Amino acid sequence: MKVEEGATGAKSFVRCDALLLDERSTSETKPYMEVGEQDASIGHEATVSKIGDDQLFYLMSRGLTETQAMGMIVNGFIEPVTRTLPMEYAVEWSRLIELQMEGSIG
Repeated sequence: MKVEEGATGAKSFVRCDALLLDERSTSETKPYMEVGEQDASIGHEATVSKIGDDQLFYLMSRGLTETQAMGMIVNGFIEPVTRTLPMEYAVEWSRLIELQMEGSIG
């Protein structure tokens, strides 16, 4: 991100969220911010989390299979992005993620 000198009153907040789906997955956040204006307000936040056994247990105790529970958690994680897409794209994106996850659990 770059804020040029003269961009007075500039404000920016970047949030990076990652969800680790297996033990081999990693996440690295390396923000690059070049700020040339003294009164700019810049922020960055990054979070990384795994799908917890307690989350899976809770959903599975309600009758979902492990695959269904994992899919529900992942779809909930990406929901803020899919909400901004036209409905037909959001549905296709959810289907694509489900296909990518098939066979990855266990």
